[in-house]
Amino acid sequence: MGPPKGGRVKAFLISGEPSGDQLGGALMDGLRQLEPGIAFGGIGGPLMQDQGLTSLFDMGELSVMGIAEVLPKYRHLKRRIAETAAAVIAQRPDVLITIDSPDFCLRVARIVRENAPDIRTVHYVAPSVWAWRPGRAQKMARVIDQVLALLPFEPPYMQAAGMRCDFVGHPVAVTPAVSKAEATAFRRKYGLHDGPLILVLPGSRKSEIERLLPVFGDALTAVSRTSPDAQFIIPAVAALAPRIGELVARWPVQPHILDAGDQDVATSDRRKQVAFGAADFALAASGTVSLELAAAKTPMVIAYDMTWFSWQIMSRMIRIDTVTLINLVTKQNVIPEFLGPECKADAIAAGLLTLMQDPTRQKAQLAAMADTMRALGQGQDPGGLRAARAVLDGLSTQGR
Repeated sequence: MGPPKGGRVKAFLISGEPSGDQLGGALMDGLRQLEPGIAFGGIGGPLMQDQGLTSLFDMGELSVMGIAEVLPKYRHLKRRIAETAAAVIAQRPDVLITIDSPDFCLRVARIVRENAPDIRTVHYVAPSVWAWRPGRAQKMARVIDQVLALLPFEPPYMQAAGMRCDFVGHPVAVTPAVSKAEATAFRRKYGLHDGPLILVLPGSRKSEIERLLPVFGDALTAVSRTSPDAQFIIPAVAALAPRIGELVARWPVQPHILDAGDQDVATSDRRKQVAFGAADFALAASGTVSLELAAAKTPMVIAYDMTWFSWQIMSRMIRIDTVTLINLVTKQNVIPEFLGPECKADAIAAGLLTLMQDPTRQKAQLAAMADTMRALGQGQDPGGLRAARAVLDGLSTQGR
């Protein structure tokens, strides 16, 4: 593998979210290991900048979600799309690598494809077409040559649309294990006794915590009546910690709130991992947090709700019978889910208590978690290195 046309490889990378910055930083590290003379341009956060990227502008400008957040910034984002595409075309990299953030990234890729079709395009993180809106793969194939997938069952969906797709592993699979000493020290630090410790994970958006925490609170109150020695802990992103404090203030059993703003990012991330590892059980909103819990070997119950209108739309579009990735990867529905109309406090409490009281269910979850981590790349080369190999191999073969 090496420069496709001789000389130094040039890569232009775009990330618009912290999770994408993590993937991008690891990918850049892998590319430099395999191709020491590689040159980088693009947009990224601190982890990508640590790898030598000078960001075209602050990545934070792209970290907007939802119509309400995007509309006020639409014109500005449109200018940034044009500016970014112009920079790619001017720099003429061998490869444009867009990382997640499809609303921004794929618009840039479309302009680049129209004006510089010789630039190879790679998108890191496959869209979840296996869950909903399968037509996205065909639309994506018009502007993307190759996809780097985080989940092992995704490549066939991308390949069917005409794109090369390489499964490169999920970053959660290389999460450092939490030692027993770390877990013990964590409990001691926060005054937690030996009773059951339950993680409460209501999501990372204000709309999610506003909708889910009251339901979670009622469910956990019922749990505490049956299991009075249960303790609850909520890891909170700094921006949401005050609101979480307000929402839980009237709970009969007060949870410990871990405010991410109390420490720097690296320390806070590790403290969150240790909290996951120290916990005995978890009640979590659906999402990739289930994989973090699997990496920590923490048995869980999943619950999620949305507005009635959103649920009517989503329930008609969804193509799968479970939303939890452990269930999807292992094809075993061992993680209980309480979604939409079933997201009720009494049902959630019953599900959590059943899990807490049934070692057989706990063992089934732990076995599925171990299988999931192996399937996602645990024990193999880091995802960044695997992704770098796939990118360079694609460049060397130029297989469109």
